[in-house]
Amino acid sequence: MRHKFLGIGEPGYHPVRKLRTILSGLRYAVIYDWSVTWKLVLSAGILVLAFAFRAWIDVLLILLATAFVLVAEIFNSAIEALCDFVETRQNPKIKVIKDMAAAAVGIAMAVWLAVIVSEAGELWRAFAGG
Repeated sequence: MRHKFLGIGEPGYHPVRKLRTILSGLRYAVIYDWSVTWKLVLSAGILVLAFAFRAWIDVLLILLATAFVLVAEIFNSAIEALCDFVETRQNPKIKVIKDMAAAAVGIAMAVWLAVIVSEAGELWRAFAGG
């Protein structure tokens, strides 16, 4: 796809190529970033249970919270990798950038954990019959 500001790249929109790029990035994040993998696996387990109990609002809430935390984790990993690529030495400015990215993940993770723990408790109560 042609970059509208830089004027580089191929003209035209290529949705299949864009989808391949998205899946490649997601695959890379799941395979090489444990913080993405364990959140995705835990959420998938809770999602299966919510789906089995036909708790559709719960399924949507879990999907949204999981997407939120995964986006934050992937952005954090990309920012950290870019910072390490640009500056290989210790740099207090780079540390601030990395700390801010980590803070964003912390906020997203707190929301995700609240949703996962709450939904797991609800599903446990439904499974236990009480």
